[in-house]
Amino acid sequence: MFLLPRLLTRIHNKVLRSVRGKVSPVACWVHVTANRFCQSHGPKDSTSDVPDLSTFPLERIRNFSIIAHVDHGKSTLADRILEITGAIKADTKNKQVLDKLQVERERGITVKAQTASVTYKYGGKEYLLNLIDTPGHVDFTYEVSRSLSACQGVILLVDANGGVQAQTVANFYLAFTNELAIIPVLNKIDLKNADPEAVKEQLFNLFEISPDDVLQISAKLGVGITNVLEAVIEGVPSPAEKCRVDAPLRLFLFDSWFDKYKGVVCLVLVVDGCLKKGAQIVSSHTGKLYEVKDVGILAPHEFPTDYLYTGQVGYFTANIRNTKEALVGDTFYLKGEECESLPGFKETKPLVFAGVYPMDQSEHGQLKAAIERLCLNDRSVSVKLETSSALGQGWRLGFLGLLHMDVFNQRLEQEHGAQVIVTTPSVPYKVRVQGAKSIQHYMGEEVIINNPVLWPEPQNIVETSEPFVRGTIITPVTYLGDIIGLCQSRRGIQQSIRNIDNNRIIMHYKLPLNEIVVDFYDILKSLSSGYATFDYEELGFELSYLVKLDILLNGYAIPELSTIVHSTKARTEGKRVVEKLKDTLPRQMFKVWLPYILEHVCLQFLQSFCHLRTHMGALFLPADWTTYS
Repeated sequence: MFLLPRLLTRIHNKVLRSVRGKVSPVACWVHVTANRFCQSHGPKDSTSDVPDLSTFPLERIRNFSIIAHVDHGKSTLADRILEITGAIKADTKNKQVLDKLQVERERGITVKAQTASVTYKYGGKEYLLNLIDTPGHVDFTYEVSRSLSACQGVILLVDANGGVQAQTVANFYLAFTNELAIIPVLNKIDLKNADPEAVKEQLFNLFEISPDDVLQISAKLGVGITNVLEAVIEGVPSPAEKCRVDAPLRLFLFDSWFDKYKGVVCLVLVVDGCLKKGAQIVSSHTGKLYEVKDVGILAPHEFPTDYLYTGQVGYFTANIRNTKEALVGDTFYLKGEECESLPGFKETKPLVFAGVYPMDQSEHGQLKAAIERLCLNDRSVSVKLETSSALGQGWRLGFLGLLHMDVFNQRLEQEHGAQVIVTTPSVPYKVRVQGAKSIQHYMGEEVIINNPVLWPEPQNIVETSEPFVRGTIITPVTYLGDIIGLCQSRRGIQQSIRNIDNNRIIMHYKLPLNEIVVDFYDILKSLSSGYATFDYEELGFELSYLVKLDILLNGYAIPELSTIVHSTKARTEGKRVVEKLKDTLPRQMFKVWLPYILEHVCLQFLQSFCHLRTHMGALFLPADWTTYS
């Protein structure tokens, strides 16, 4: 079953019961609160009008995130919240204010979680609201999980036109697992085709969220935003339960980035005590001592302050120049007051690997520095040195998906001016080997292979395994048949299928990761006219019959073209690659042999000056071919 009964009985405890009001589609916010952190108070780096953060006791602090599927309006809602609280001036030009990266503005998606501290008066009291805008794509789930570690509640934003999508489901359970208060909000109620009642039914069917608890807004028009802020104040608990004012200082580092003038800028949650400029702090991870040079909050730009108090989110700099010293999930404490470290983040496991090489080997040093600084800002990327006979020295980088890989490489170019060559992406495989030499070479009987070049010889392989994922697909009923066919063609195993409402279906499939990383999402969108959504979670390795596919050019193997494929698709994939090469390579005055090798199987194609023709050479099957078929 999709939802466990035991889970359902607990959900109401997390969803707000205090939020009952509904917002009229024609209602609109009519006032703007003067934000004490507004940039109109002075220059960006001025401290002449620094607000006294000590005036906000724990009971009047709210740390919350906005979570949603892609394009459901997270950044637009964040813009309206910043406007209504006075953090920025109300202007029609305000679009994606918290999306500061060039790649975010070009693609129209959030890649990095961003923080903004604002103030809001409610019930005669002034509250400090720390807002974190999060990404919506599955490839950036790690960013979401890091953000939620600094929050006590979330706004679950759902498009009233598109309804619940795959990432909506994933984000809900991520927040629920972290025991956060959940405020359900329907956005885009101003659209002609919006159907709030139908979406409320979906929320009830999937999560047992009462329709009376769901707020309705239009972030684009500013409709109902004050109701959301009031719901945050009433429904999201303060950090008082987990933070202590009178305890020694403890800082939780949940994000960081590099500034060429200040060094590493650390974004922290003050769990215990108080942080002040000039304090001597120690890293639990490295044991190194640092002097705090600057302290401040993001509102949404850097706003220097002299102190950060318990429960508050802000930044500090300490002239940290080595990016490896700022480990996300680290705990900082005062010198001489060593304390228990806070639980860090679970280390992510990359799902997609690719080789990254400098276009010019003379720029190897610059590319190394660029990768290190980007990895400081994105700890989910794994890095390992790699050498190629054709491309020279480079790195094998691990990512959480193809979009993640694409965005990382784009940031290398835009933010650091790096020109790189990226090899074909692959997924990691697990191989159990035999023979004393092989075991010694791979330093154990089991080895993880993320580069086809390192694949063991067939006679040394006992068994092979590949990573599987649990995919969640939400689609209109009309496209059900085509999507089932797509999943079956990708070796998918159906686990469950059920109706969300009369028009939409949610399906769960177990799929090989290798079958979905390249073009699965694009084909899914094409088959469903753009209506289907997809999300997945890692299941681990399972036994599978895998073979190495080599491409030879005139008898010489091209390592960069090698790949690992399932035995049932080996011939099809080999033929596809060779035929593409046959059409791509320039014609010669002599025959060019283009065979592809599947372990001991050789299927050959050739090219001549006069004409192109294919020729299947002799098949040499090993005696134990059944092992790989």
